Amino acid sequence: MTVTAVWTLDKAYKVTGTGYDPAGHIEADGQRLRAVDDPVLAALLQTGLYCSHARLHEDGGQWKLIGEPTEGALVTLAYKGWCELPDEHSSLLAEIPFSSSRKCMSVLYQSATERAVLTKGAPEQVLKLSSHALTSDGVRTLTQSDRDAITSAYVQMASSGLRVIAMARKDADDGQLNEDNLTFVGIVGLIDPPRPEVRDAITLAHDAGIRVIMITGDSPVTARAIADRLSLHVSKDLTGQQLDEMDDDTLAQDLMQDVLFARTKPEQKMRIVSAMQAQGQIVAMTGDGVNDAPALKQADIGISMGMRGTDVARDASDLILLDDNFATIVQAIGEGRRQFANVQKFVRYLLSSNAGEVVALVLNIAIGGPLIFLATQILWMNLVTDGVTAVALGLEKSEPDQMQQPPRKKETAILGVSGVVTIILLGTYTGLSSLWIFFQLIDQGVELARTTAFTAMVVFEKVSVFAFRSLRLPGWRIGWFSNPFLLAALAVTLGAQVLAVYWPPLQVLLHTTAIGATEWQLILAFALPILVVPEILKAVRLAFQRT
Repeated sequence: MTVTAVWTLDKAYKVTGTGYDPAGHIEADGQRLRAVDDPVLAALLQTGLYCSHARLHEDGGQWKLIGEPTEGALVTLAYKGWCELPDEHSSLLAEIPFSSSRKCMSVLYQSATERAVLTKGAPEQVLKLSSHALTSDGVRTLTQSDRDAITSAYVQMASSGLRVIAMARKDADDGQLNEDNLTFVGIVGLIDPPRPEVRDAITLAHDAGIRVIMITGDSPVTARAIADRLSLHVSKDLTGQQLDEMDDDTLAQDLMQDVLFARTKPEQKMRIVSAMQAQGQIVAMTGDGVNDAPALKQADIGISMGMRGTDVARDASDLILLDDNFATIVQAIGEGRRQFANVQKFVRYLLSSNAGEVVALVLNIAIGGPLIFLATQILWMNLVTDGVTAVALGLEKSEPDQMQQPPRKKETAILGVSGVVTIILLGTYTGLSSLWIFFQLIDQGVELARTTAFTAMVVFEKVSVFAFRSLRLPGWRIGWFSNPFLLAALAVTLGAQVLAVYWPPLQVLLHTTAIGATEWQLILAFALPILVVPEILKAVRLAFQRT
């Protein structure tokens, strides 16, 4: 947060430098100015410096802030203008703290030479409390033309995306802290530029079907300017006052538009969240202050800022954003979608594999044939081969169009109708294929037939994993070699099955025998449709979606 502009009724000032390093300067009409050169500027700098709890300190050549970023920017401004710092006789005798309803803060400040009420806050609020204005000619009554000039300067600053704060003061010889008949001093414009990646993150969120709504305590003008900078489309803006005058039905209708909320109170933020939840929306709310806590608690997912968030906000939230970066939220949504999709793939793959074994076993028992699989072979398929491949499937990367898909509904099931149908079809095919191979070769010996059927089932399960790498996209869209863990798992498990067929120790353990080229050709012939048919169906569906 950095002050870049200062305005008084006498002149406009530019401020150089960024951050909390006071190395910059204040200039007007091409000349650098200090507090001693301009009494109006000195009064403004003093108000910003003393009506604050922020402090700067230098640590190893780096200037660091203690306190709120906005107040830190005002303290930095005072340093740049060489404002006189408090002495040992200076103190704050009383304070009326800032609140979202009052939108201003006042202190009763005492130094060795004066006692004064110092106020800072939203320009419209401070202007409402002011009856006089400070100029280079002294204090004068605040006229309507003065108010118009102040409002025009404020709007001009806000429309360029600056956060605008007004300063006022008055003598308090009676020692009372009253916010009336203040003397307006000037306004300052602060810039808190969005991170470069936020604009792209908002675009990505929109592509993913996620609505981004700005709710801010800033003015509507500032909020719209920031929204334009972020390419956040806004068709309507509402202030907190308008929100108070609005019934729930009207609010619900406005929430269907691209709406922006400005000058909001804590209870209004919570009302907005509740209204969206009443529409069946999943609402994530971000915030960093105490006044954000109610809305953070109300939201389905409260996200607080880890770096500048208050303890109250963090306690009320479900997630803490360690880098205070909006783009991280969008990345987390993408990761959540990837994990949910991978859980679906994992479950459907395992159930489909087991369904094939169940079909083969049950039908074989029903027709009274010899055991198609022995107990040790079933354990080998489920524990040694299936498990490794399924875990590798759970490590699939995000699909290319993952963030172009609409959000899933609350009630979306892990399996669903399509999952059950897939399990039944694939399980039936692999079970019947293994059973057919078994009875086709049984005349050549039960052990050979059983080994071939056992190997066929393992190969079917390994080949079918490619059908589950994406439930929507063909393999060429996600990349055949994009999951090295899966390729390694396939190599290991298929290699283990070859050992189970030809290595004598495993032959004894699993009761297998060596099979020949004819048996392998039979297995591959039945395995090929498992690889090809799902790819054709996905490609056809993708082509229809594009047309």
